[in-house]
Amino acid sequence: MAIFTSLGLILITCIIIWRACDGFEMASNYLGRNMKEGIKGATINAIGSSLPELFTTLFFLFVLKDKDGFSGGIGTTAGSAVFNAMIIPAVVILVVIGKKITSQIEISKKVIYRDGIALILAELALIFVISGTSLNWTHGLILMALYFVYVGYMLLSQGPGEVENDYEEEADGGNRAVALFKGDLATLVLGDSKINKVKAIGLLIVSVLFIGLACFWLVEACQEFGAATGMPIYFVSVVLASAATSVPDTIMSYKDAMKGNYDDAVANALGSNIFDVCFALGFPLFLFTLIYGPIEMSPETIENIGQLRVLLLILTIIVFFIFILSKKGIKGIHAKLLLLLYVLFVVYSVGKGLSYDIPFINEVSNGLSQISHWFTGLI
Repeated sequence: MAIFTSLGLILITCIIIWRACDGFEMASNYLGRNMKEGIKGATINAIGSSLPELFTTLFFLFVLKDKDGFSGGIGTTAGSAVFNAMIIPAVVILVVIGKKITSQIEISKKVIYRDGIALILAELALIFVISGTSLNWTHGLILMALYFVYVGYMLLSQGPGEVENDYEEEADGGNRAVALFKGDLATLVLGDSKINKVKAIGLLIVSVLFIGLACFWLVEACQEFGAATGMPIYFVSVVLASAATSVPDTIMSYKDAMKGNYDDAVANALGSNIFDVCFALGFPLFLFTLIYGPIEMSPETIENIGQLRVLLLILTIIVFFIFILSKKGIKGIHAKLLLLLYVLFVVYSVGKGLSYDIPFINEVSNGLSQISHWFTGLI
């Protein structure tokens, strides 16, 4: 019974996160209206849609207050990065092809090279930064600094040129009480009036509060599910928490794709991953260790985290080359390949979490461990 209860709560948190991020999206679109396509997707949109990962990692750390809290946090951020890199592009491709909008999508190589290489570098940094048995505030600070460098580069690389002001001026309007019940935060804050800077900031704050509340429930639900199934919180977060927190990224990329903004759709997914790896993990780690001191990890936690970091890097490189080598556009076959890779990732994670003795999983695990130890030996 506890399994179904926890899964039901996770589903509810997905809906709340989705609706709250709709409000955040409207406000961020207004505040980022002077940014070019691709830049906005990789920064404003990516940050807005990745707030659930940030809050979930914070709650994992500050609720559990031990190595399990950190493993839950890195499981959420890394699992979300895998989800974003595979499920989001696959959904975008299959939707536009299914609706016969186009038979393939063209994505700027500049966006792929810029954000893809930045993401690979961020994941390499994660491998080298989170490498010892003890973690402290300097590790979190290094990861955050990398993200600020990325954002600074993105903003400076905008350059001159025309910018399309694509944003909603008004909410649906109507009764505010009914809007709250429906989860329409934009109407709750704006009512029937038009958006402006002050109201956009207010909408951001309200949306963040609802996202935070939903993420707190998500952490509680993941703990309950882990206790009911006997699965460590690390593996629960890799699969369930990561998918739940990636709902806004998926919806935002879907909306961009339906408008024909394919660069923003993919840049949002890749930019979200950079935010997840560097800031959504770095800031909670920095804050927690600054308050409570270093996090001491067990050999088992070190081994699991090491394997996940390497697997994340390998999968990202595969996705990067799929995009780069697709000279005639991204097609349905590429989407199906991405979905297959994600299914294999989930099967591997669940099998490891439930300690199933499956030769394939054992071989992959041993291979990832060897690569992880090789990276560690380079430090």
